[in-house]
Amino acid sequence: MEFVEQRSAALFRTAYVLTGHREMAEDLLQEALERACRHWNRVAVADSPEAYVRRIVVNLANDRWRSLRRGGEHADVDLDARPDARDPYRAVEVRDELLQALHALPIGMRTVVVLRYLHDLDDLEIAETLGVSPGTVRSQLARGLAKLRARAAADTHPAALPHFGGAR
Repeated sequence: MEFVEQRSAALFRTAYVLTGHREMAEDLLQEALERACRHWNRVAVADSPEAYVRRIVVNLANDRWRSLRRGGEHADVDLDARPDARDPYRAVEVRDELLQALHALPIGMRTVVVLRYLHDLDDLEIAETLGVSPGTVRSQLARGLAKLRARAAADTHPAALPHFGGAR
């Protein structure tokens, strides 16, 4: 299927950032693509088939997050692990720290931040994707960014996380 060949990498990135685990992201994407395939007639006539499938990915990630929380499980994210600042591979570690900080956010905030900064969606597009109001998107984004900034400020390595601007 041409759609899968062209868009699966972008959809995988979304799933990975939302889950934080390669295997979970692969499973999530596979399930999302399977659901999209079963209802391809509906997906194909959507204004943006990619946005339609992205919404499936986001909904599945939210469902899995809720079921993990209900079951008392927690994600395998060691928030206190700090890499050596002298390491020449610092860019990789900074990326990992950013992913860890994102995964410390509640799933709603994380989803809004990912859709804004990874997919460059505006408030209205995010609101439509998530089925919430644009005001809720702005609120979740502001709170999520504030938490990321607070984590960066508390970090012993101030340059560990980039400063995200509040405005686009």
